[in-house]
Formats: sequence, structure tokens, C-alpha cells
Amino acid sequence: MRRSKTEIYLHLVWATAQRKQIITTPVERLLYRCIQNEVQHLGCTVLALGGMPDHIHLVVQTPATISVAKLAQQVKGVSSTFARDQLTLEEPFQWQDNYAAFSISRSHLKRVVAYVRNQKQHHAAGRVWQDWEESDEEVQ
Repeated sequence: MRRSKTEIYLHLVWATAQRKQIITTPVERLLYRCIQNEVQHLGCTVLALGGMPDHIHLVVQTPATISVAKLAQQVKGVSSTFARDQLTLEEPFQWQDNYAAFSISRSHLKRVVAYVRNQKQHHAAGRVWQDWEESDEEVQ
């Protein structure tokens, strides 16, 4: 039996509401596990997951059967519910409504994965890819 071959790589970025820095190290570990589980539940493969106290970067390989919007909506929804219900936080957890999504070619995949995995080092050194740090844009 043969099937269609697809190779779809995406880099998603989203932030906490008002960019509040509430993703601490203990929260990060549990939140990332929740995100990874939901991504896998949707039939996608996590290639990299990283971020800062106020935002998340996720690189995934997706099947052709899931849309970018569905992936973002599901992962953000499940993870925010998990954070509100399961984590002890000083304030209610909420993501921004928006997100950014970028397609990645196979030839750029390793570089993007390395960037996401090393978010903290890139931010500390001031070597961020500014266009890929924004989770939304102004509509004109």
C-alpha cells in the first residue's frame, strides 16, 4: 500500500497575556510536557520546544491533515487549561489570543531547531531573530 508523502515543518510562537513573565523554571518543565503531549496527540512530532518566561517557541513536523490554526488553537487551549487547573501560580494563567507561524524548509530546519532549543542563550546574548520573536502584528 502506498500513501501520500508530506514533509511539513512549522515554527510557532505565542506569548503569555500582556507578556507577563510567569513561565518560571518549575512551570516551564510541566507546561512543556503538557504541550509535547498535546502535539503528539494531534499526530505531530515535536522537533524543538523552548522559550522565555513570557513566550514559547515550538517547531513541529505536521501531517497534511491538521491545519496551523487547529494546531495552535488546540495546543494553546489545552496548555492554558492545564496551567490554570494543575499549576500553583500567583496569578491566573492565560496566553495572548494571537500567535505567529512560519513554514520551514528542510534546508533551514536544523538552524531553526537550534535557535528554539537555545532560546535562553540567544536572549541573554542579544542574538534573537527579531521577526521570529513576535507573536502578532499590527493590522493596517
